[in-house]
Amino acid sequence: MLLNDALTRPLSRSEVLGLLFRLTVFGAVTYFGIKWMVDAIDPARRQKLEAKKRAEKLMKQIGVEGIKLSEYELTIAAHLVDPRALKVTWRDIAGLDEVITELQETVILPFQKRHLFLGSKLFQPPKGVLLYGPPGCGKTLIAKATASVAGCHFINMQASTLTDKWYGESQKLAAAVFSLAAKIEPCIIFIDEIDSFLRIRSCMDHEATAMMKAQFMSLWDGLSTDTDCQVIVMGATNRPQDVDPAILRRMPSAFHVGLPRQSQRQEILKLILSGECLSHDVKLKEIAEKTKGYSGSDLQELCREAALHRLRDFVRKEQMERIRRQLQAADFEESSAPEDLRAMTQTDLRLALEKMKESKAGTGTPRLQDSPVD
Repeated sequence: MLLNDALTRPLSRSEVLGLLFRLTVFGAVTYFGIKWMVDAIDPARRQKLEAKKRAEKLMKQIGVEGIKLSEYELTIAAHLVDPRALKVTWRDIAGLDEVITELQETVILPFQKRHLFLGSKLFQPPKGVLLYGPPGCGKTLIAKATASVAGCHFINMQASTLTDKWYGESQKLAAAVFSLAAKIEPCIIFIDEIDSFLRIRSCMDHEATAMMKAQFMSLWDGLSTDTDCQVIVMGATNRPQDVDPAILRRMPSAFHVGLPRQSQRQEILKLILSGECLSHDVKLKEIAEKTKGYSGSDLQELCREAALHRLRDFVRKEQMERIRRQLQAADFEESSAPEDLRAMTQTDLRLALEKMKESKAGTGTPRLQDSPVD
């Protein structure tokens, strides 16, 4: 009514102020109403905003500045990993000397000695690297060490990052992966459990999933048009037979990270126990001989279980000492400080090995059929 009057007659100052106040309130209510509706429609909107803030902070942290990124590239940038934060080097990996040597020659050397290979297309790093083998053998650890040693940027890609409820958004996010990697090259795009993301295509695939896979492979091949583009897609899987053949074709460098042999198991045990207090009777060769078919993670768990025996003995001794003093009516508060943990013995390792054998037999996962010939 007041607005109609404003069109037919002059308004006083108080009426103008009242009109402006009402318009301001109406605008504020409309803005917050629309914002509430958008948040209700897209419940992940707040998470996306937080991811963008985290990406901007991470970009400054790793020294990537002056690069303009789109909204989708910022979403992918939230999964960047600072190579300096990866406290993993080749010294932290034992029993995989052959794989490490090949990776250094195939992947790292073209990154570090780029000026030597500018005149040749054959010396460029491969567009894709596949690490495959039984679980727990160090595939992810190798990827971290590669990014750390090479000194390149590292995108830890996850399938959930590329999935979106809105039609067409997944394709834009897939495109952002490669456009971001090209802007911050040299870069490694790492996809763990790649078989779950880029598995064999079939007619049963959802339309959005099929389009996202096609977009990913198309952009991946597009990198080959620029021979100087230093972007590598590195995947890890324990089920290479489930990976799409078109993906395997794009990963010409494949490295089998298998179960360790006896000499490799001994090296792994030595590395795991390097910082522990060991008794003089510890013989790692004997444990290595009895752990055929064990992966690196299995050996890590074995050593952890053996270390717990030291802790259990310490706790029992402390409890027995407390009971003895209580029976003697001694003041426990004035008791002497407990002794340090004892050294790890060969008996601890044997008991831990027996427990692991029982556990493997109970779960039905001996995996001896995949064991290498020692």
